[in-house]
Amino acid sequence: MADKTLTRMDLAEAVHEEVGLSRNDSAELVEAVLSHISDALVAGEQVKISSFGTFSVREKAARIGRNPKTGEEVPIHPRRVLTFRSSHLMKDRVAAGNRS
Repeated sequence: MADKTLTRMDLAEAVHEEVGLSRNDSAELVEAVLSHISDALVAGEQVKISSFGTFSVREKAARIGRNPKTGEEVPIHPRRVLTFRSSHLMKDRVAAGNRS
């Protein structure tokens, strides 16, 4: 498995090479897209990216958890969590990459 992490700057560089925008404009574009995605998620909206997947926010109810070391019961407060469901095309593409 690769140890490489795709960063914002990597995305900006890819936009620069593919579209031909300046590096600064490419970085601003990437920041704007990520900002729009995060703003929509904070507002509770789903973000669907065709052939990639769907990001959504899920409300989790309060529950009682247990400390595995001591067995002590601990309350877990209600919270919002980010979920991602990949598209079938993305799943197939990732699976095909595993075959060598």
